[in-house]
Amino acid sequence: MDMRDDMRTAAPDREDNIRKLRELAKGLHVAMLTTQGEDGRLFSRPLGVQELEFDGDVWFATGLDSEKVREVEAHPQVNVAFASKDNGTYISISGAASVVRDRAEIERHWTPGMGVYFKDGKDDPNLCLIRVEAQSAEYWDGPGTMAGRALHFLLTAVTKDPGKLSDNQRINLQ
Repeated sequence: MDMRDDMRTAAPDREDNIRKLRELAKGLHVAMLTTQGEDGRLFSRPLGVQELEFDGDVWFATGLDSEKVREVEAHPQVNVAFASKDNGTYISISGAASVVRDRAEIERHWTPGMGVYFKDGKDDPNLCLIRVEAQSAEYWDGPGTMAGRALHFLLTAVTKDPGKLSDNQRINLQ
């Protein structure tokens, strides 16, 4: 491991790390969930993130009959990626996924917009949740405004160091 990797690994303060991710993820409503298929290939799908404050878990509503449910049950290690080019924020979360059929959890995470996908609403027998318990994450938080991006580009060109104005860190959430 080189010195740069050591500098990017945060102290194991779970609550501070979760707070940082919560702040970065505000307003990011769609994530790419990457699962592993039966043959070992990786599959990434865009999914709407359920609107609860991030506490270390990421939740998705899906159909019990979906391929991703079978993939999560066979290979629970997944990745969740968020991207916002508007503010220069990118988050990658690695974690253990599980399929949740508990009606109380479904009720807690239900939003009216989900009714488009589930004809019987929150009582739809095909509705389940995928819970991703975050184990580690990496984020990139760069200059978000047009002026900030221009300054970032200029400093990168001058210093040949693209990290000068951006923040990149790996964090442990276990």
